[in-house]
Amino acid sequence: MKHNIKSPKTQSKITMAQAFKTIIWPRRNLVFIGLILIVIKSLAGLVLPWQSKVLLDDVVPNKDYTQLYYLIAIVIGAITIQAVTSFLLTRILSVQAQYLISELRAQVQKKVLTLPISFFDNTKSGALVSRIMSDVEGVRNLIGTGLVQLVGGSFTAIVSLIILIKLNPWMTLFVFVPLSIFGYIALRAFKYIRPIFRIRGKINAEVTGRLTETLAGVRVIKAFNAENQENLVFEKGVEKLYKNVKKSLTATAFMTSASTFLIGVATTGIMGIGGYYMIQSEMTTGDFLFFTLILGFMIAPIVQMSNIGSQLTEALAGLDRTEELMNMTSEKDNQDRDITLETLHGNIDFEDVSFSYEAGKDVLHNINFKAPAGSVTALVGSSGSGKSTIAGLSATFLTPKLGKVTIDNQDLSKVKLSSYRKYLGVVLQDEFLFEGTIKENIMFPRPNATEAELQNAVKAAYVNEFTDRFDDGLETLIGERGVKLSGGQRQRLAIARAILANPKIIILDEATSSLDTESEALIQKSLSELIKDRTTIVIAHRLSTIRKADQILVIEAGHIVERGKHDELIEKRGRYYDLYTYQAKI
Repeated sequence: MKHNIKSPKTQSKITMAQAFKTIIWPRRNLVFIGLILIVIKSLAGLVLPWQSKVLLDDVVPNKDYTQLYYLIAIVIGAITIQAVTSFLLTRILSVQAQYLISELRAQVQKKVLTLPISFFDNTKSGALVSRIMSDVEGVRNLIGTGLVQLVGGSFTAIVSLIILIKLNPWMTLFVFVPLSIFGYIALRAFKYIRPIFRIRGKINAEVTGRLTETLAGVRVIKAFNAENQENLVFEKGVEKLYKNVKKSLTATAFMTSASTFLIGVATTGIMGIGGYYMIQSEMTTGDFLFFTLILGFMIAPIVQMSNIGSQLTEALAGLDRTEELMNMTSEKDNQDRDITLETLHGNIDFEDVSFSYEAGKDVLHNINFKAPAGSVTALVGSSGSGKSTIAGLSATFLTPKLGKVTIDNQDLSKVKLSSYRKYLGVVLQDEFLFEGTIKENIMFPRPNATEAELQNAVKAAYVNEFTDRFDDGLETLIGERGVKLSGGQRQRLAIARAILANPKIIILDEATSSLDTESEALIQKSLSELIKDRTTIVIAHRLSTIRKADQILVIEAGHIVERGKHDELIEKRGRYYDLYTYQAKI
């Protein structure tokens, strides 16, 4: 699968500073509230170990019941504050994070739809779905509780460290050494993990893309008894994904094991040193318990920060891929397209047009023809001769490599696409219908069309010929890609859609290829209505459908080898004559 993206070696990585500037800073008020809440939560958490020391050193020895009641009230108050702040953190930040994810998804999808047709030709739709839906998920760890917990955890650790130093600096120093070693290991691990997360996003997109294709092509798979073949392809993809996950889990497991070992060493040392001080009566039981509990408050955020660090690393890797997509050149970014068509007559002119999909392999060679406004130009020839490429150039899906295509004497490569395409109607060879009702599909180009306009399109394309037999009529659900309709019915629905769009220019790419004889007769009637007073470029293998065309261009190997009207070309007894008489015999 080809992608119009930079090589991973040359891709710029999103830094935490960039993420802060573009994502966190615009929402600084909410983040600031989150920080205040987590500081309050952290301070409230310190109440329990502090009151435990008071309980052992003051309340119990003095048998002070009054102070015991105060102590219980203080602890309950602190626990209540922790619960409330925890709820508010989730409610404010996590909800905002999900809003940001939905916003980013909409932005990425909007960007994707601006990319040129060539991008979609080289990219699996399933892979794009994965990139739009999954890559932005990690943002919740930047704006959500993840980042705030990272900052809040750091605050808790610093406050705890200050308290520990005041309680016993030597015991604190003993703890600090293994924790510093753990911090160094964690930083090294994050540097190793980030590229793994980045590759995982790519693999996940490939696997999702293939799965989407498999589900869309299930009829072909079953028809050729190819289930096992598809299973193997998918298994290879998920195995590749598994190996990637295994790498990151190994690094994470190493961090966890290192933290367990180093914290265990620190705890053992504290027991020994603390036991010595208590034996020497230099530390009370309450002081030791207070030190141990505060130590837990310092260590817990550090261990938690390693998990949050992994989440932030994954978030940045996803943002790398999102930024990569957002930085691609869209159709609208072309500064040369500065001409806006206020009106359109429909005169199309190909002037010495050559085109190639790959460098050095031209599929069109010096194509010259004029399609006057309101005329019908038919393109005929064998498969692969270049007919669809000419249609693609006329629809601005492609841009000439040499020469130019003009519309009303304006270079089409310099015209703003939206100002041209609003006059364009297309009926493709592989007509695409959306899941939904027949009515929704017909009204797709003009959702606000009147009922009269809808009915006119339905009757002009003879859609009512089959919808009248359906119980739900135009409200009939047609399934994904219109699978519940026949080929001829789908084609007529597509033509009705084009009629409702009321375009000035019509591109018909094999518009009658899926039709039986009866349907074709109906469609020919509707097409004659559709193309009236509109510039039409039609591709057809069935040459009987284009006898009335104003001009017929015979395309072979990217060249126009013959041109003229039907009767003129028959008289020439050239390539068109051969094609026509051959079809007549079939």
